[in-house]
Amino acid sequence: MNIHEYQGKEILRSYGVAVPNGRVAFTVEEAVEAAKELGSSVCVVKAQIHAGGRGKAGGVKVAKSLDEVRTYASELLGKVLVTHQTGPEGKEVKRLLIEEGCDIKKEYYIGLVLDRATSRVVLMGSEEGGTEIEEVAAKTPEKIFKEYIDPAVGLQAFQARRLAFNINIPKELINQAVKFMMGLYQVFVEKDCSIAEINPLVVTGDGKVMALDAKLNFDSNALYRHSDVLEYRDLDEEDPKEVEASKFDLNYIALDGNIGCMVNGAGLAMATMDIIKYYGGEPANFLDVGGGATTEKVTEAFKIILSDPKVKGIFVNIFGGIMKCDVIATGIVEATKQVGLSLPLVVRLEGTNVELGKKILEESGLNITAAESMADGAQKIVELVR
Repeated sequence: MNIHEYQGKEILRSYGVAVPNGRVAFTVEEAVEAAKELGSSVCVVKAQIHAGGRGKAGGVKVAKSLDEVRTYASELLGKVLVTHQTGPEGKEVKRLLIEEGCDIKKEYYIGLVLDRATSRVVLMGSEEGGTEIEEVAAKTPEKIFKEYIDPAVGLQAFQARRLAFNINIPKELINQAVKFMMGLYQVFVEKDCSIAEINPLVVTGDGKVMALDAKLNFDSNALYRHSDVLEYRDLDEEDPKEVEASKFDLNYIALDGNIGCMVNGAGLAMATMDIIKYYGGEPANFLDVGGGATTEKVTEAFKIILSDPKVKGIFVNIFGGIMKCDVIATGIVEATKQVGLSLPLVVRLEGTNVELGKKILEESGLNITAAESMADGAQKIVELVR
């Protein structure tokens, strides 16, 4: 789950991590009022969307008067911001962060992620802050320093200190930087983050170390432990189909193709998308109905796939272990009757109760193309969609 920059900074502030003072605004008047409350001679007006690259896209403005705050807020609210992370469709700006100006002396990058190769959280840092860290990693990887964290003892002060020295934090500010990193690690672990990224971390003219931007992502599987974090969820920033799927514990991700996929198991879902592409098709979604799906769940999954206007055909690929083929078949029949399916539908069933499942589909009277294997099913749906 993603949250907005201002929300991430609220969490960081509660852990004693230094961030600039700021206020969220949903209207132009609220933006002007926020700037008045801050009382800063310079304010920054920041568009709040779940995507990076806002500055390059014109979503961050420096205002030197209340009139400029009003002007920039008017320009940004309601604007569709297109960045390298939003895709060409962009995202509409519905809220702003009004933040006090900052005398930036130097920018750095600090980030915490899970390194799957070592199964450890890794703290990364670079003195190339304010730029796309992926670009730095590709062109000048020697400028990124890493500290791998032992989960038994957590981030140690000497590791944070070593990283601060490596990225050339001024010597007189090393202790501040260490405190910052230790606090950021505490947020990462206690809030079950998947990413905690500060880009840029800045050193200011008056000798402070603080987060000028903040990106926190959370492990959705751990949200039951964090009702406070769940309250930050902004459904306007998410695909409506993905929001609907989450209500039924379905793992759904919208893609750009035209072949809808309904599969059980993440690995099989990935393989299904790969084989569709292998035979020249384009998947419209990743959809894992899970191992314990009910008829209702399958019916809702079908409806969500069909709610995508780009979908021109559906491939159901089920390997029944815990998930029984007859349950899937009943769900397919029920959903097809409810929505009046007219698109090509290819179904491949294998595993528990497969014969019963096939019988349910055969006796339904529906126009369903049976497949004997995953490859056979992928070929058939690609041909039918064409």
